Amino acid sequence: MDVFCTFVAALIVLRAALSVALDTLNRNYALSHSDALPRGIDGFVDSETFAKSIRYTSVTSRFSSFEIVYDSIILAIVLFSGVLPWAFRGLESVLGYGVFGQAAILLIISLVLDIPELPTDWWHTFRIETQFGFNKSTKALWIADKIKGVLVSALLMYPLICGLLYIVRMPLWWVFGFVFVFAFQLVLMVVYPLWIMPLFNKFTPLPDGELKDRLMSLADRTGFHLASIYVMDGSKRSGHSNAFFTGLGKSRRVVLFDTLVKQLTPEELEAVLAHEIGHYKLGHIPKMLVVASVMTLAAFAIIGWLAASAWFTASFGFSYDPQRLAPVLLLFGLLGGLASFWFTPLAAMLSRRHEYQADAFSLNAMQNDPKPLIGALRKLHVENLGNLVPHPIYSAFHYSHPTLPEREAALNAGAAKP
Repeated sequence: MDVFCTFVAALIVLRAALSVALDTLNRNYALSHSDALPRGIDGFVDSETFAKSIRYTSVTSRFSSFEIVYDSIILAIVLFSGVLPWAFRGLESVLGYGVFGQAAILLIISLVLDIPELPTDWWHTFRIETQFGFNKSTKALWIADKIKGVLVSALLMYPLICGLLYIVRMPLWWVFGFVFVFAFQLVLMVVYPLWIMPLFNKFTPLPDGELKDRLMSLADRTGFHLASIYVMDGSKRSGHSNAFFTGLGKSRRVVLFDTLVKQLTPEELEAVLAHEIGHYKLGHIPKMLVVASVMTLAAFAIIGWLAASAWFTASFGFSYDPQRLAPVLLLFGLLGGLASFWFTPLAAMLSRRHEYQADAFSLNAMQNDPKPLIGALRKLHVENLGNLVPHPIYSAFHYSHPTLPEREAALNAGAAKP
C-alpha cells in the first residue's frame, strides 16, 4: 500500500472513530437525563413520551454507529481489494472505451455500489421505524421505490456522465464541466417537483378553507408570490412530518406533509410557512447556491488536477490515461465524503445561522408573537420523537438546526425587544 492509500485508510478509520465517538457521547448524554424530565421541557411533554424519545435516540444512535463502521468496511474493500480496476477491465471488454461505453460502466458500477446499503435501509425502515410506530410503508412499496429510484437515477445520470466525458476533450475541461453540471442542477430544480416527485408521492392542492386562507394571506403580506400549496401523502411511508419549498420560478410550490397538517393548528402552520418564506426573502437559497457553486468548482479543479496525476489512479490499481476520466470520477466520488465530513461543523454552523434568521422573520410575520412557532416546534419534536437533550458537541457538529431550547430562547428574546 503506497503513501496515499495509507492516508486514505487512515481517513476512513478516523472518520468512523469520530462518528462513533460522537454517537456514543450523544447517546450517553441522553440516557443520563432519562430519570426525570429536564427543566424547561416538562411543560409540553409527558414522562412517557420523553422516555420513548430517549429510547428512540439510543436505538438510532447505535444503528448509526453500526452503519458508519459497516460503510467504512465496504469502502475499504472497494478501494483496496482491486475489485474496481477488475470490474472496469471486464466491462470495458464488453462496452468499449468510448464516451457512451465509459458512461455506462460508471453508471453500472455506481448502481452496484449502492447494493450494500439495501440491508441497512431495510432494517432501519422495517425494524427501527416500525418499532417506534413511524413506518407506514409496505415491503412492496419499499421495493417499488427502490426500482423507481434506480430507473430515475439511470435516466438522469447517464446523459450527465456522457456530457462530462465528452467535455474532458476540451482545454480547461474542468471549467466547462463545472458550468455543465451547475446548469444541469438548475434545470433539475425545475424538473424535479414537476415530473419526478409525483412518481413517488401524490400531491393534492390544499383545499379551500381557513388554513389555505391563512397561508395565502401570509404570502400576500410578506410579499411572497405563492402560486400553489400542495399536501403530500407522506403518511403512506412514514409518520414523520415536514414541510418544504421546491422548484424555481413558476414551478415553485409549497409542500405540506399530510401528517403535518393533522398535527399542527392553522396558526402554527402559518408560523412554519412564515419560517420557510423567510429563507427565500432573506436570500438563503441563492446564498447556498453560491456556496454550492464554489464548492462544485473547487471539486472540478481538484478532479482536473487528479486526472493529470498518474499516481492517483495508479494508487488504486488503474492504468494511467489523462484522457480517461471515468476512473477519476468514480474514485473522487468514493473519496469525496472522506474529505467533506470534516467540514460538516462549518456547514451546520451556517445552516443554523440561517435558521435563526428565518425564525426571526417568522416572528415578525406573526406580529411578534412567538407562541405559534414555539408551539409548532414543540409538537414536531414530540411527534417525531426528536432528541430534546442532545449533547452540545454532537449538535454543534451535526445539527443543521439549533436545538429546541436555543430556538425558543431566541424567539422569546426577539419578542421581548421593543
